[in-house]
Amino acid sequence: MPQLPVNDVMLILERPDGAVCLAERQGTGYADGQLNLPSGKVEPDEDVFAAVIREAREEIGIDVERDALRIVHTMYFRNPEGETRVGWFFTATHWSGTPTNREPHKCAGLSWHLPDHPPHNTVRYNALGIAHYLKGKPFSSHWYDWKDQLS
Repeated sequence: MPQLPVNDVMLILERPDGAVCLAERQGTGYADGQLNLPSGKVEPDEDVFAAVIREAREEIGIDVERDALRIVHTMYFRNPEGETRVGWFFTATHWSGTPTNREPHKCAGLSWHLPDHPPHNTVRYNALGIAHYLKGKPFSSHWYDWKDQLS
């Protein structure tokens, strides 16, 4: 029987100047040293909105209300390890609190970057989601071969 896809949520948190918050992974065993959006997996007892609200609080210490969230892109893909995943990319119109690193055992620090020029070490999955969001594309599918990136 095929494995069901993992559902991930990612928050494209933008400051008024347009910069996006990225976190440097460390000590996780996957993509350490690379940058990713505040993100995580959807738990069995929650929907995607509850998951991104929880992850924002756990990872960067901000509170986001459900009505402040907007799904801006959904991505279906298979990663190089052969796992299928569905990524739900959100933006928030507003939030309370100041983004801070709340998981220093998994994150080396937070930084802000212009979304149209993400650093070269941004996790590909996240960079693609941000790029599709900027182009206004609501859905994409990436199956092993990342060469179809933004076509």
